[in-house]
Amino acid sequence: MNFEQKQTLVGDVTGRLAGLQAGAVAEYRGLDVAQMTELRRRAREAGVMVQVMKNTLARRAVADSDFACLTEHFTGPVIFSAAEDPVAMAKVLRDFAKEHEAFVVTAGVMNGAPIEVKALDRLAKLPSREVLLTRLAATLAAPMQRLATTLNEIPTKLVRSLAAVQQTKPDGSD
Repeated sequence: MNFEQKQTLVGDVTGRLAGLQAGAVAEYRGLDVAQMTELRRRAREAGVMVQVMKNTLARRAVADSDFACLTEHFTGPVIFSAAEDPVAMAKVLRDFAKEHEAFVVTAGVMNGAPIEVKALDRLAKLPSREVLLTRLAATLAAPMQRLATTLNEIPTKLVRSLAAVQQTKPDGSD
């Protein structure tokens, strides 16, 4: 790569980091191209950025961002990943690491603060963002559903009572 290409790559990665909440560094020594392609495919499906680049370029890319605390972990063959959804990123990395022993997550960051690898594992065990939002919406909607059911019971009971009274009376009387 020439100097301009390196500048473009660093600028591109720096631009993509804006607005992302979590990141991680992982060693990938021993993985082949097919396995790396599989990791990238899974990450893309989950909305996770995965970048392999020279460590000096990676340090420059994260220098003035919330991911600056990861600079000391850019040593050896490492892959940098980041995402807006920390749970999605943690799940992709954990699942891939379970299947490939050569893939080892070494460091993580969330909202500008370094986190332990164990914290990433705990994040991976959480439900996804969509599931959590669905649960929140259901929780917020439950009181309204109960109120609607309660208000609907009043006329329903009245109709049932009138039907029962009508059935108990002889046919000709009202």
